[in-house]
Amino acid sequence: MVIPARRIQRRVTLTEIAEACGVAPSTVSRAFSNPNRVSAEMYERITAKAREMGYTSALLPAADNRMARGTIALVLPNLTNPFNLDVTRGAQAQIRAASYLHLLVSTEESLPMEEQWLREMARTVDGIVVSSPRIDDDALRAVAQITPTVMINRAAPGLSGVVIDTPAGLGQAVHYLNSLGHDRIAYVRGPHGSWTDEIRFEAISAAAAEREVELVVVGRYQPTLANGAAAADAVVLTGATACIFFNDVLAIGALDRLHRLGVSVPEDLSIVGCDDIFGSSFSHPPLTTVTSPGESAGRAAVDMLIGRLSTRDRSDRVDHISAHLTVRASTGPRQRD
Repeated sequence: MVIPARRIQRRVTLTEIAEACGVAPSTVSRAFSNPNRVSAEMYERITAKAREMGYTSALLPAADNRMARGTIALVLPNLTNPFNLDVTRGAQAQIRAASYLHLLVSTEESLPMEEQWLREMARTVDGIVVSSPRIDDDALRAVAQITPTVMINRAAPGLSGVVIDTPAGLGQAVHYLNSLGHDRIAYVRGPHGSWTDEIRFEAISAAAAEREVELVVVGRYQPTLANGAAAADAVVLTGATACIFFNDVLAIGALDRLHRLGVSVPEDLSIVGCDDIFGSSFSHPPLTTVTSPGESAGRAAVDMLIGRLSTRDRSDRVDHISAHLTVRASTGPRQRD
């Protein structure tokens, strides 16, 4: 018995569809992934030809669903900080509810990568939400001129965003630590170019001046556990009896190192973080921190963006979300000499 060879259907490519329609392959790709970025006539022409040629893909929308989807990009500085996962959870829920596609991008804490991704995506997606951007205001405004853009934890003239009021919570932290007898407090700063770090530092400095507390500034650190451990060594050398860290990741990294150094928390050194990420409540000891609702910020930013997409409103607006100090076991009274 002769067994006939199995017939394999060759997959139709975007380039072949483009040639059949007399357009560029990028136009075909845009029609499938961002149908609102091409004319209705072009969309119908391309999708009809694609179906005629037997093209199948998850990117090919149903014929009666052209306007149901666009693409929203969420740009984050990293995917390792649990705070960014909270932002993603909130943003993704609102994007899905509005029937948009969701593109998640991590810039890996790289300013050049952030600028490149934003510049390229501005011409390919329908809207962008960018969390804690590091590039300068002019570069962000250039992106927003091309496609609607909303920021999280960044404010600048001509740009819209959602800002969590962590500076107010950190001001509370300074007052709280001083009430416990701490009059020499260290602040471990975040990375260079971080707008969030700048406004947090300003708030901590103002509160320290108000309470006549000596503020010792320690370095600039990318927010990783390893850098938190490195910062702990520097903090011990300052002679401060309390320390506020730029965020919880750095603070939790410092807690383990301080334990290894024989520094007791909070008896020898009180520690305060910021963001109240998953894990801060069961670190050792549980971390006093500023509770920052990342999930709410993600939802609010997407809601703002979708509103701008539906109304074509390009006026700038900044909404604020409150934050507060959550006291746990990593802070305590200063032990007198």
